[in-house]
Amino acid sequence: MFSSFEAGPPLDAVVMGRVGVDLYPLQDGVGLEDVTTFQKYLGGSAANVSVAAARYGRSAALISRTGDDPFGRYVRRELTRLGVSDRFLGVLPKLKTPITFCEIFPPDSFPLYFYREPIAPDLVVHPEELDLEQIRDARLYWSTVTGLSREPSREAHFAAWRARERRPHTVLDLDYRAMFWASPEEAREQVALALEHVTVAVGNREECEIAVGETEPDRAADALLDRGVELAIVKQGPRGVLAKTRDERVEVAPFPVDVVNGLGAGDGFGGALIHGLLAGWELERILSWGNAAGAIVAGRRECSTAMPDAGEVERLLEEVRLHA
Repeated sequence: MFSSFEAGPPLDAVVMGRVGVDLYPLQDGVGLEDVTTFQKYLGGSAANVSVAAARYGRSAALISRTGDDPFGRYVRRELTRLGVSDRFLGVLPKLKTPITFCEIFPPDSFPLYFYREPIAPDLVVHPEELDLEQIRDARLYWSTVTGLSREPSREAHFAAWRARERRPHTVLDLDYRAMFWASPEEAREQVALALEHVTVAVGNREECEIAVGETEPDRAADALLDRGVELAIVKQGPRGVLAKTRDERVEVAPFPVDVVNGLGAGDGFGGALIHGLLAGWELERILSWGNAAGAIVAGRRECSTAMPDAGEVERLLEEVRLHA
């Protein structure tokens, strides 16, 4: 079932993908077997990105599914509380809302444990359930590689891309997680097909290796451009981020941060990317905003509710300028 809604102007961003509940430990530097307390948060990469976009005042809606359970009710409540429309959030009574645990070993080890069996509700999105008109008309459409890992979600993603007809700001997050796939080869095959339909691709070096067989940032960006995208963004972690179009190359250094939990930084970058693309900013400004937003989120424990607003990003950018 879906929330009813009145048709209105096109949304700024329609995002399709993972949603669930993060149960994150409140103790650092210990394994889950020794953790005694956890905090519950809205989670899932697509949900986090949609929240991040909403924090900048963008109208955003999430296409996903939950189970008909208390965690699913929590997800819907949190999405709407954080400014994201739940109009496309379905409920599947026979499945459970996914739960994700992590371990926190700052500054660079944050193992994830996904509970998504037998299949996560967000992968049970059928093509005929999509509002293709809303997807087509959205100013930006964001989806992730995870959604290609199982049917019927895979076909739903391609139906959405066909409806978009390569409109500007059709973004593919290369978000590859090996545990969701039968093999890297299957993922590589599906990503190759997906790249024929999108105009923007964004991922880290390991995700680029799955997508185009390259980890060196310039070669990876060039390979993505050769596949037909108009903007290729390669995140390099502590070495910053590189973006390329066919006639522009921009590289921006990272921001210093005392890392608490690095898991949400990429989603924070994604929300800033959405905001900057819709604002028509120059690439350097978009990347700087993305790095700043990611740094802010990495300095916090959770993901969705860690997403900064515009004022926080601007203050960090100003601090860095003053100390440059």
